[in-house]
Amino acid sequence: MPGTIAPAPSAPAPWEELVTTALLGTDRRPAGADGGPAGLLDAAALHTVRRRAGLLPSAPAARPEPAPVDPRPALPPAARRRLAQLLADRSAAGGPGGRRGTAPDLTELIPQWLATANRQGFRAPAALLPALLDAARARTDLRPPALAFAGPRGVWLAGLNPEWKFALRGSSGGSSLPGPTEPEAVARLWEEGLFAERVALLAAVRAHDPAEALALLATTWSTERAEDRLMFLDSLRTGLSPLDEPFLEQALSDRSRNVRSTAAELLSALPESALADRMASRALSCVSPDLTGDKASVAVEAPHECDASMERDGVVAVPPSGRGERSWWLGQLVEATPLATWPARFAGRTAREIVALPVADGWAEELHAAWCRATVRQRDPEWARALLGTPSVPPSNGPGTASLAERSKLLGILPASERAGWVADFVAAHGLSEAFQILGVCPTPWAEPLGRAVVDALDIARDAGSYPWSFSGVMGLAERCLNPAEADRLEVLTTTPDEPEDASPGANGYWSEAFQRLVSTLRLRAAMDSELIPA
Repeated sequence: MPGTIAPAPSAPAPWEELVTTALLGTDRRPAGADGGPAGLLDAAALHTVRRRAGLLPSAPAARPEPAPVDPRPALPPAARRRLAQLLADRSAAGGPGGRRGTAPDLTELIPQWLATANRQGFRAPAALLPALLDAARARTDLRPPALAFAGPRGVWLAGLNPEWKFALRGSSGGSSLPGPTEPEAVARLWEEGLFAERVALLAAVRAHDPAEALALLATTWSTERAEDRLMFLDSLRTGLSPLDEPFLEQALSDRSRNVRSTAAELLSALPESALADRMASRALSCVSPDLTGDKASVAVEAPHECDASMERDGVVAVPPSGRGERSWWLGQLVEATPLATWPARFAGRTAREIVALPVADGWAEELHAAWCRATVRQRDPEWARALLGTPSVPPSNGPGTASLAERSKLLGILPASERAGWVADFVAAHGLSEAFQILGVCPTPWAEPLGRAVVDALDIARDAGSYPWSFSGVMGLAERCLNPAEADRLEVLTTTPDEPEDASPGANGYWSEAFQRLVSTLRLRAAMDSELIPA
């Protein structure tokens, strides 16, 4: 009827009663109103609207500071599309192993792409920063080039996602470091900053004034945690000089064994240091020329004890399992002795002549291994050449060490062109079965002699009828390290020749597939390089 006022709706049943009714059933417990199941649902819907309408808005969180400006030029459009493709392929990777087919492995090309982009000085596209940081989180080898490419905006973005916190460990958090003319700001950041900020600050001050950096480090040295002291000490490797000797000598008495060991290692890399002189005196009492017979040789009398002074100078008293004490102590003494000590000890002989001398009583392997470690520590090219020997000689018969891991470290001391030439001769003489480790230390793209030697060795392996899987590591290196200009010359190797009778079944087909992938990858690398050329 007109003017009639509708009755006020009854108060809805409490939410707890609705839940109980739903659990027991409407037949056993009505929900305060008729209607059965439909009434229950209507009451629940009404209650839900009331609850939502009554919610109070939460206090908004503080808005993040705007991302810093990255002044580097933007990527060319083609290079931007290529990066998106590489990162998308990384996300799709991870399927079962097996034959790879003829398509290039895009994931393995990301480091090279990043190196070229960083060399050209481009900035990362903002939209691809999340995928780039995800890639760096998954692969530690990508982190340095990825973070350099991501720049200050990458560090800013990493601060908003705990999964990317690794990006903050090696940076100053995106904030600019105080300059050398701001001593108060330097002192404040050193006292109050995060560890990563303090490491970056120490490096910046050291680059400007090494003495000031040491003074800054000394102000808090005694109160730092042992692991932090170790990291700060390790940062002194860059720009190590005699100026660091007094500080390092004090660190020899540190309460942390790892700190003492690192200080001793750094001092032994300073040939004029007092520690190097002490170690040389000990080593000379153990290693000497023997001129009593018709031919000169090396006599060795290893230490009989490791006294407190030796331990203070970094000699570890307890050997690893399986090592004898005396040989363990001898190796550490020789490793820390300046290499310039030995020519004078052996009547002016050169490093090559000393290494070639026979060593008495079976001490040759231990002595030569210690000389290898000393050479790597002191970065001495003459001793590296002597211990490497002639590449055509089998490693087991060489003058220095048969270990390919140690040979790789020795090769890293030589100039790039000499290194590539030595490895090329090694591959030509011995094939690829023992060359994987030493190929990894050669600069890329491989110089012509090395690239030709690797391809020739692969071709020989194919002609022998063996499966290519034994050479998959070298083939992967070739895809990443051969000069892309070699693609056309390698086209002939993509065909499938007739298999010899003694060949493994189907081997030539697999080799053809592997060479097709190699050629495709080289051409893709050439395209990537052209896309990253600034306009």
